[in-house]
Amino acid sequence: MDERSIKRTKLLQMQALPLEEKVRASMRRIEEWLAAFPDAKVSFSGGKDSTVLLHIARRVKPQIEAVFADTGLEYPEIRAFVARTPNVQIVRPKLSFLEVVQKYGYPLISKRMAQYIGEVQRTSSEYLRNLRMTGIQRDGTLRQGSKISNKWQFLVTAPIKISDQCCKHLKKNPMDAIGNAPIVGTMAVDSDQRLEMFYKHSCNAFDLTRPRSAPLSFWTELDIWQYIRQNDLQYSQIYDLGYPRTGCMFCCFGIHLEPRPNRFERMQITHPKLFDYCMDGPLQLRRVLKLVHNMEFAPHPT
Repeated sequence: MDERSIKRTKLLQMQALPLEEKVRASMRRIEEWLAAFPDAKVSFSGGKDSTVLLHIARRVKPQIEAVFADTGLEYPEIRAFVARTPNVQIVRPKLSFLEVVQKYGYPLISKRMAQYIGEVQRTSSEYLRNLRMTGIQRDGTLRQGSKISNKWQFLVTAPIKISDQCCKHLKKNPMDAIGNAPIVGTMAVDSDQRLEMFYKHSCNAFDLTRPRSAPLSFWTELDIWQYIRQNDLQYSQIYDLGYPRTGCMFCCFGIHLEPRPNRFERMQITHPKLFDYCMDGPLQLRRVLKLVHNMEFAPHPT
């Protein structure tokens, strides 16, 4: 069995543990982290995962501080929940989402595709352009992961700017306030990138340039809801409106992969004023989503 298979088997075994054992394991990882970084803070988004994380972290260290990045893109229900949560520091970005979009471009498709498309739109380097369009490196070898997927190459010449800069300016830069050793509520099941992080570093990544603890890495979404029910935790009411996840309201990453109704179709029903703002106001997302995904939105329900 190769090393990756061993790590995969280990993760599956950890995911199969009873919840009580998972809680104890996560608490041990937080204790280990705080022994190395006594001033570490919890990255708190107001979503269900970070709500569980904060509750567990405060079982280890009741006075531990949380930090919330108020990007201006959080659902009202998230902001209301954060306001009710004690000992949370709120930080804000220097730029608004509209300013980021106007200066750098829209967050479309995925972070990696947005990065590559934006690079080609801006670059004067023939090598970089060729790499992103073909995947061919300087030594002539092909690296598929370095190129823009054929499906999205038409966006290079689209009449809109595209970039992956949104998260950097609205979340990562403001969250410098959390220090160099944040405790985050991410799980390996969230994405391929987070799965790879777990395979490389397990929960506590001491050897990163910016060390990071993810003590819920081996949890699943079912574990999160079970913990909330067992501990009678308060959580943001956004979930009761049918939203399975609570990322930035106007972010377009992954919209083409969502089952219907997607986040914007749901927003049209639950938050019609916000829907009108993002679709037909300064952001002009109706035009963008039509151009990129041929995505149309029905008139307001009557």
